[in-house]
Amino acid sequence: MRIRAGVDVGGSGVRAVVELAAGRRRVQVTRPTHRRATIDGATVVAAAVDAVTRAADVAHPPQLDAVCVGTTGLPGLLDDPAAMAAELRDRLGAHQVMVAGDALTTHLGALGGRPGVVVAAGTGVIALGTDLGQVWNRTDGWGHLLGDEGGGAWIGRRGLVAALRHLDGRAGGSAPLAAAVATRYGDPAGLLSRVYNGESPSFELAAFAPAVADAARDGDAVAGSIWRRAGERLAESAVAAATGLEPRFSWGGGLFRTGSLLADPFRRAVLARLPGAHIVAPDGDGADGALRLLDHPQLTRHAGAFLHASGFDDA
Repeated sequence: MRIRAGVDVGGSGVRAVVELAAGRRRVQVTRPTHRRATIDGATVVAAAVDAVTRAADVAHPPQLDAVCVGTTGLPGLLDDPAAMAAELRDRLGAHQVMVAGDALTTHLGALGGRPGVVVAAGTGVIALGTDLGQVWNRTDGWGHLLGDEGGGAWIGRRGLVAALRHLDGRAGGSAPLAAAVATRYGDPAGLLSRVYNGESPSFELAAFAPAVADAARDGDAVAGSIWRRAGERLAESAVAAATGLEPRFSWGGGLFRTGSLLADPFRRAVLARLPGAHIVAPDGDGADGALRLLDHPQLTRHAGAFLHASGFDDA
């Protein structure tokens, strides 16, 4: 049996699934993988190799036949996916290697190769609408400074702003979120140091999103409004990516694990814009999609900057 691995490298964690003779093994590693505004290919490779090694439950990186790594920053911030593919081949022994944008691997994981739109929402946000042939619509994915609207960093930032507004005595503040800041950071000085001096500001902002979720579930109106607006922003990106496609929608990424808090306003906002839309739960995650992508090397001809493949002679 061929040994293959699919990996999903996000801003705040890594997921991997490895196909072995004994079956599939999975692992999830929570760690900031991207530093500041840059995404370093060597860091992505190191995170992927570590996750594959953990999933295989071995002491040293296993020797694979094929590996696909889906990552944020492609297209756009990763300058040399070919170099990443070469390093993955060297470190994992794989003849067949793919480096793909996480929008593509999340799409394949959620919709299993069917046409439609998938919103990947974790620390950041990107939506991809495609038929995996001629139509390739990408929306957002512009990073936490310029976009990623409705993502974890976007939510965390607005939660922190509401906390600081309360501490200042300004309108629009939230006492529960201010209490959450005190619990997590001690005082505003601790918050400022972690956000402005930390190695990954987007990760730090997104790390506050669970506190915003807790406050919303406890009835805080400000926190609830943040999640409602997040769902609406994600829907806006999804609908914009649906041009030329059957209106089928799904999602991926850790942010949707909040359940109805995000999914309900997302569904309502999509249906308000496209009443005939079909919204389906995802079949799998980005690591599943990366594994599926290994079976479709012909997508190299269509996916453009979303995919770099090497070792697929028949692609």
